[in-house]
Amino acid sequence: MLVIAGIVAGAIWGGYLARRRKGNRLDILQYAASSAIAFGLLTYFISVVLLRILFKKGFETAPT
Repeated sequence: MLVIAGIVAGAIWGGYLARRRKGNRLDILQYAASSAIAFGLLTYFISVVLLRILFKKGFETAPT
C-alpha cells in the first residue's frame, strides 16, 4: 500500500516538474514515469526496513 502511494506521488511530482519547466506531453510523461519508478523503489525499500524493525522478534527465533 505504501509503495502504491509512492508511485502515485512520484508520478504527480514528476508531471509537476516537467510542466513547470514547460515541457511538452512526452516530457511530462517521461518525467512522471521516471519519478514514479524512483519513488516506488524508494518507498519499497523504506517499507522493507520498517517491517524488519517493527517485526524484529519474528526473525530472531530460528529453529536449531
